[in-house]
Amino acid sequence: MELKSVAGTLLEVMAKNLGVAPEEFSTIFQDQTQAVRFNYYPPCPRADEVLGLSPHTDGSGLTLLLQVNDVEGLHIRKGGNWFPVKPLPGALIANIGDIIEILSNGVYKSVEHRAIINTKEERISIATFHGPREYSALIGPLAEIMKGCKPKYVSMSYGEFMKAYLSTKLEGRRLMESLKL
Repeated sequence: MELKSVAGTLLEVMAKNLGVAPEEFSTIFQDQTQAVRFNYYPPCPRADEVLGLSPHTDGSGLTLLLQVNDVEGLHIRKGGNWFPVKPLPGALIANIGDIIEILSNGVYKSVEHRAIINTKEERISIATFHGPREYSALIGPLAEIMKGCKPKYVSMSYGEFMKAYLSTKLEGRRLMESLKL
């Protein structure tokens, strides 16, 4: 429940930053779904030959990640380069997901990231994914943002989006590129 509250607060702040009423996000994310994933990456002496998790963006609205131990492994891509995210004890990492990128018409970008393996130490992380509750929720650029602008993404139901997300190979920003108009 606490992480849902944190996610709800972050969603409200993002809505305000976009200049839209917080209710715009809270209606879509009302009684938000929350999925939890525990990640364990064992050490591997040939870490340069394997990847913990392929480059991808998250299909959620917002992902909150706790890096449990002090082992680097999360990398984010910016400008074509990969940057490590140094673990800070007790800190949560907030990743914008594809849903927020679509709702914001690209103002917020979903974060492309990957996980790499350490040669000597295990890495543990816990991710919570926050998305709309209703599969019928419309996912498309918000009308309040669109004043004087053209939509950059197709609109579809959350259920249709998740079907596309789950049937697409984890491969960078591939799905998001396919949803552009």
